[in-house]
Amino acid sequence: MNSDSPAGAPRPAEPKPARRSLLRGALTGAAALGAGLAVGTATPATAAPHRPRPATPAEALRELAAGNARWRAFRQKHPDETRTVRQELVSGQHPFAVVLGCIDSRVPPELVFDQGLGDLLTVRSGGEVLDEAVLGSVAYGVLELGIPLVLVLGHQSCGAVRAAVEAEESGEKLPAHIQYLADQIAPAIDHTKEGDARTDATIDANIRLVRDRLAAEPDLAAKVSAGELAVVGARYELTSQLVRRIG
Repeated sequence: MNSDSPAGAPRPAEPKPARRSLLRGALTGAAALGAGLAVGTATPATAAPHRPRPATPAEALRELAAGNARWRAFRQKHPDETRTVRQELVSGQHPFAVVLGCIDSRVPPELVFDQGLGDLLTVRSGGEVLDEAVLGSVAYGVLELGIPLVLVLGHQSCGAVRAAVEAEESGEKLPAHIQYLADQIAPAIDHTKEGDARTDATIDANIRLVRDRLAAEPDLAAKVSAGELAVVGARYELTSQLVRRIG
């Protein structure tokens, strides 16, 4: 990803050791950017096993940046889809990054970063909005799977952000649960801009808001302080397919 600048949800109750073991077993065993993010065909069934897993925030960022570069150049490797990898993943998973992204069908993280099975733990909600289920999912990846990177991925032309901006300007209520998304995005609305520029600026501001809320969550903050985790904001440009870091 390219860099524009250097890089409070409630704390979930910590499960007891026995419950943590059960949870880990159930969820892992059952199914068994570089300039930017500083800190194709299927292979045969006999191909090499799953690639080494990035173990640090910097390594994870480099792997995502390299994958996005391949995506942009139409040189995707479609990694980790072989029979060998599928068989390995039956016994457990070791993803190297959590990507919290929007539900937009044009921004699937595994494609945007050219990653495969078992590489990314993806969590998606409209406008990257946090609620307890989303926060719990992110925390699971970090605390139970030992993932060293959380990437909050917004994108150009986000419909959820546009809806929040337009709802505030018109004063009209949005349908049912969509209003919840707008209410969560509203604190990020950039009132220094007008028109499309307001929506675009709010997309970036919302990424920062969600990133900062995650980084402030006590269990995640402890990992960040120890150098074991980075929580990073980034934005995908639909026009260029570039993922760039949001400072």
